[in-house]
Amino acid sequence: MMLAPFCSGCASLPHAQSPVHVLFVGNSLTYVGNLPAVLDGLASANGHRVQSDMIVEGGAPLAQRVADGSVARALQEKRYDYVVLQERGGDAICSSSKPDYCPAAEMALRSLTQLARQRGATPILMGTYQTAPPISKVLVETEAVAAKRLCMAYVPLSERVRAATAFAPSANWFYSDGLHPGHDLILLESMLLYRQLFGSLPAAASFSVDAPMFTPHSKFSAPLPTSRAIFSKDIQQSYVYSMGRVAIALAMAKGSAQ
Repeated sequence: MMLAPFCSGCASLPHAQSPVHVLFVGNSLTYVGNLPAVLDGLASANGHRVQSDMIVEGGAPLAQRVADGSVARALQEKRYDYVVLQERGGDAICSSSKPDYCPAAEMALRSLTQLARQRGATPILMGTYQTAPPISKVLVETEAVAAKRLCMAYVPLSERVRAATAFAPSANWFYSDGLHPGHDLILLESMLLYRQLFGSLPAAASFSVDAPMFTPHSKFSAPLPTSRAIFSKDIQQSYVYSMGRVAIALAMAKGSAQ
């Protein structure tokens, strides 16, 4: 659990003074750098109350969360306004080397979207990314089609990541392994989600996140209504986003790259 914690007309925002409850369902792309907590911190710095939980497991596709019933249990036990779904990177793309991934990802997305709506939550598909230009474009197109079929909000990411690395190559877009998201990419994702929730981008101001900055090797309990990390003294327990970092991410969030 995080320490705290589009279709037009699908649902209205809760009252401004009430916390917006968000459930993230994903994998290491979601928990490395603690996307849910960064969204909460960004929202707080901009006058909004967001309380996020997450159900995550390293390397796990969304199909596993359908099979184990963890999302269904979470939605029964707590009222969420939004459910953010992030698939394992590249699983949305059909390929001869991974023939089963595409249909499994599509079925899982449909099942979890239906679960969210049945419990009064608005589903959001958070995009993934690939750095190779042709694959990146196909990934965005495939994710967009999947979201459109289900009449759900979609936050495209891959082409923005490519644009970001060209715009500010020295920024911390990737973790040290070159694969997982770095702090600045998590910030960009948070800004895009913030706009999806509140209708506009956040202000250009520094802010801090008082929550663990999980790494690719962070271990979690078996997926439950909210995943709990196994404590490690090696994990940084907070992070400060400077004005400069916020400005760079904001510029990319404003850009036309999809």
